[in-house]
Amino acid sequence: MERRRISIFGVTGSIGANTVDVVKTMGIENFDTVAVTGNANIAGLAEAARLLGAEIAVTADPSRLDALRDALAGTGIEAAAGAEAVVEAASRPIDWMMSAIVGAAGLRPTMAAIEQGATIGLANKETLVAAGSVVLAAIERHNARLLPVDSEHNAIFQIVSHETTPIERLLLTASGGPFRTWSMEQMAAASPQQAVAHPNWSMGARISIDSASMFNKALEMIEAGCLFDVTPDQVEVIVHPQSIIHSMIGYGDGSILAHLGPSDMRVAIGYALAWPERPELPVDRLDFGKLAKLDFEPPDDKRFPALRLAREVMSQGGLAPCILNAAHEIALDGFIAGQIGFLDMAGLVEDTISSLGGIGVAVSLDDVLAADAEGRRVARSLLERI
Repeated sequence: MERRRISIFGVTGSIGANTVDVVKTMGIENFDTVAVTGNANIAGLAEAARLLGAEIAVTADPSRLDALRDALAGTGIEAAAGAEAVVEAASRPIDWMMSAIVGAAGLRPTMAAIEQGATIGLANKETLVAAGSVVLAAIERHNARLLPVDSEHNAIFQIVSHETTPIERLLLTASGGPFRTWSMEQMAAASPQQAVAHPNWSMGARISIDSASMFNKALEMIEAGCLFDVTPDQVEVIVHPQSIIHSMIGYGDGSILAHLGPSDMRVAIGYALAWPERPELPVDRLDFGKLAKLDFEPPDDKRFPALRLAREVMSQGGLAPCILNAAHEIALDGFIAGQIGFLDMAGLVEDTISSLGGIGVAVSLDDVLAADAEGRRVARSLLERI
């Protein structure tokens, strides 16, 4: 593999930390790290910058700039802070970017890297959910490349990279999260601490809660439609508690091709970073004798209405997915802050979408950002009434 210039956005999160680990495994000397970004974890951000020899480290929080400068004193690494500094860092010429900033905050930096013609390792699913058509048009216009890092979409990408047959159906697997067998009454009383306890994956708090509510899977359904040009009725979700099969593709002859692997994000990250090669990674190997069986069950749309909402906004198209994402982020904030219950999140999202029906089609990034802002405004207003 040729030496490449890379940046890791969201380096202090779980995906970012795993990306650093993969870079170490593949050899730090094989990469020139341009930028690393984070938010509140200044010690972790500075540590990653020093380890990788980054040119610049950026915290999204302007109030932490002095702390970052102190942590990087004597290293020669540039320090910066604020949303605009994050976008500026993404505008620096690179070959590959890990887009792992959580939420819609990752959209503008990812677009800035696309405009440089970079290859994007996309772990920030909100980029395509909120601005799918705008992002895909920019990728084509700037001759950039998008490699999905979500384990489900990475699995599908690995299959379709070797298949030219038209897809009949995509089957996204879901662990079911910690509340898979809980009653509605139990879920209504669930705390953020309980929702964070994912049974299989080690992820950040927000993504773990999204897994518990299946909003994470809802966003993945929308993302899959963008990435693989399939219709809502071609995207299925199947609960698979062991998280060994990451996704499956069905074809017109009845065949199903599946991607299996350990519950370790380094597999998807390594594939995206080394593509079109496949790196050697120190991850667990599957022992089918110990696995014994793989279970599957249909998801319960009544207990997990996020899946129904995803299908509805996929069918509606336009900026409806952007509104869903904006309202979902506000609802998640409200749940974490104790303002609403676990089951109230989907209701808040649905009410926001209903309030802003027919909001139009995105022609530019400005259209997306305006719709995102309006979705958040309406969702906050509804949250205040609860």
